[in-house]
Amino acid sequence: MPREFSRTLRINAQLQRELSALIRGELTDPRVARVSVTQVSVAPDMRNARVAVSLLGSDAELAAAAKALNGAASLLRRALGKSLKLRYVPALSFVADEALREGDRIGSLIRDATARDRAQPALKDDEAGAPPPDDGKQ
Repeated sequence: MPREFSRTLRINAQLQRELSALIRGELTDPRVARVSVTQVSVAPDMRNARVAVSLLGSDAELAAAAKALNGAASLLRRALGKSLKLRYVPALSFVADEALREGDRIGSLIRDATARDRAQPALKDDEAGAPPPDDGKQ
């Protein structure tokens, strides 16, 4: 019976869970205290993994957190090797995940645009180019 998910997808999910727990429990650096692991992408050969992280804060704080995590990558890789049953534990590369920030920016643009539209007085039908009302006579 075939499996529902490929091995790569299962390893991505497992690495995301394990890394989240390790970052919360093992690292004491205050720069990574509020970091969330949003996505893990393992290479097909399982030798490298790209880990996207997000943080509620400024862009500078997010960049500092990614830099701190890259500095602790060997410690995290060693801890993963002890907890996972993999032949090769992938080398970890942490990157800042900008998708959530971009989504918030687009959402605020949409909210601003709708608020401006509501604040403008309604255009008259004649000005808007609407056809005249049908009075029933033909």
